[in-house]
Order: sequence, then C-alpha cells, then structure tokens
Amino acid sequence: MKQPGTVQLSEEALRIHRDALVLDGHNDLPDRIRSRGYLSLEGFSLEDPPCGFQTDIPRLRKGGVDAQVWVAFVPPEFMRSGEAARVCFEQIDLIHRLLDKHSGTLELALTAGDIEQISGGGKIASLIGVEGGHAIEDSLVLLNEFYRLGARYMTLTHNDTTTWADSSYDRERNGGLSPFGREVVREMNRLGMLVDVSHASDRTVWDALETSGAPVIASHSSARTLCGVRRNLTDELISAIGGSGGIVMVNLFPVFLVPDGVAIETMFFEKSMELKSMDLSPAEYKKAMDAFEKKRPPLPRCPVEVVADHLEQIIRVAGIDHVGIGSDFDGIPFGPDQVPDVSGFPYITQTLMDRGYGEQEIRNVLGGNFLRVLREAEKCREH
Repeated sequence: MKQPGTVQLSEEALRIHRDALVLDGHNDLPDRIRSRGYLSLEGFSLEDPPCGFQTDIPRLRKGGVDAQVWVAFVPPEFMRSGEAARVCFEQIDLIHRLLDKHSGTLELALTAGDIEQISGGGKIASLIGVEGGHAIEDSLVLLNEFYRLGARYMTLTHNDTTTWADSSYDRERNGGLSPFGREVVREMNRLGMLVDVSHASDRTVWDALETSGAPVIASHSSARTLCGVRRNLTDELISAIGGSGGIVMVNLFPVFLVPDGVAIETMFFEKSMELKSMDLSPAEYKKAMDAFEKKRPPLPRCPVEVVADHLEQIIRVAGIDHVGIGSDFDGIPFGPDQVPDVSGFPYITQTLMDRGYGEQEIRNVLGGNFLRVLREAEKCREH
C-alpha cells in the first residue's frame, strides 16, 4: 500500500525513463573521492566504493543515468592559498583516470553527438565541468587548457568572489562581471564551452547573459520563489536564462528546495564570511567549517514532489525547453526522500507523469534540453 508522502513507480514511468536520455548536469564525485583520500584511485572502485558515496555504477544503472557531468570542483579556499589551477588539473586528471579504470561502462563525451553515440551504445556518456572560475587564475590560456582536457562548462564562481566575478555567497567587488570577466565569457563562447551561472550573484548572472552569444546554463540551481536562498534564481533570471536559449537545472539538496533551508543557509553564509576574514589555510578553513557543521541545527528534508515543484516553477516561467536536473550528488549530504542518490531519478519521472506531463516533455526535462543547449554552444564555436 502507498504510504502518505511517497511516490510509487509505474511501469509506464519506468518505460519513459528507460527510453529517454537521462542526463545529470552536476555530480561532485571527483571532489568526494579527493576529500576521502583516494586521489590516486588506489583502493577505490566505482563498482563498489567505500560507504558514504552517493554515486556508483550499480546505482547509476538503477537510476537509468545515460549521461553524467563529472565536476572538477575547486574549493574556493584553494584560490586564497594560490593552488586553484593545480587542484583543478588534479581533479580533471582524476576524472580521466576514473573513466579509464571503468572504460567498459564510462566513456568521455566532448560533444552532443558523442553523448548520443556513447549512450546509444550502452555506456554512460561522461562529460567534464569545471566548478569555480578561480581555477583559471585569471588566465585565458588556462581556460583553453581546461577545454582541451575535456571541460565543456565552467561555473563562473563558487562561494567566493573572484577578481573578475561576484559570488552569491560573498561581498560584491566587481559589480557583477569585470571587463576581464566579460572577456572570459566571450572566450568560452569562442571555444564552445557552456557558461554556468550557478553560485554567481544576481548581477553576475545578468552580466553573463548580456555578454554571452550562446545559451547560458545554471547547472545546479533551483527557484528562489519557492526557496529564498541566495544561490537560487529569481523568476526574472530564470526567464532571462530561458530567453538566452539556456536551461536551469534543479539542485536536489533539500536546503535549496524548502523554505526552512533559508535559516540554515544564512547561518552558513555568516560563518563562511567570518572565516574568510581570518586568512586560514585550506585545511584550517575545512576544519573550522566541519566543526560548525557538527553544531548547526538539523538540515530540513523534503519529499521528491518538492523537486517537481521547482521544475514546474521553472517551466511556468521559462518553458518546458529550459529546465533540467543537476543533482549535486556527492556534493550534498543527502537528497530528497526516495532520491537519496543517483538510483532515485525514476521517481522524478514519475512525479512529472503524475502531474500530467507527456512523454516528450519529460524527455526534454531529463536530458533533451541539455543536449540542445550543448549543440547551440557548439554552433557558436563553429562561427
């Protein structure tokens, strides 16, 4: 019997999910591997990883994931210590070695066509994203190098404002994008690299939209109308991203999905700002934040239907062609009920079906929209 607040999978939803291209736009597994001490991958297998991970091959298969963006995340404390580029190179190298180690299941995808060909052949198409524009250390040469190594999007900021782009979790210093920041966006357009505005301040998002000649994406952001945290997007920004031809990919962390998350996020923001003023090493900053995490109130949880609420809000504002899913798994402590890890994606399909969306609409949300946006970026590169 169906329990209150639970979603039951139907055969039709499973069929739609199985037949669709399911693409998750943001997974932080590489950083989780690094932070757990497996940077060399010795003793680590994605077939059977140690406890505490939200991603492995059996669960990717159970979740019907056909394509995954693996993120080379550079914690912003490495910008303050001058090690950002090195950490990014290490993360990208780790992704390549992870794909080599599991070459029977995972394969690098560099284009939209690659995604279709690889997933059509039964493997999981694996893209690379860079999270944190500080990784380029103010160098377009490094940006080009990350692209050459396979990165197909870059998140302009993380939780720290850079010398050229303001973050939603830090003080504004550039009024959005600096002139060099606009140059970065134009160079990304030239390369065919997607401009990702998750984590950026509102003004930075507006400047990116004004500057970019290609569709802009938010790889893991939700709707601020429903949950008023800083890193979610206003309806006006969502509409403008849709107007650029881009997409907003909903983050699955309950703190960014339910109103109760605002108080928690405010505590995090205030503590982070306090620590940033103390000139700590990356290790010291992490230790202090870990201590804060142990003392803060419990994090809110939510049912999977709340994910559908955010998807629907974006659909209402920008249209069915401008929304997707960017889970943030292995970068968040837990997901919504019934979607605790990468195995749970079929429940999102079921919630959309239960709300009356047709098969083609669901296919667009699950991956078709991202495929279209990547193709558009590739066209900009060609011209």
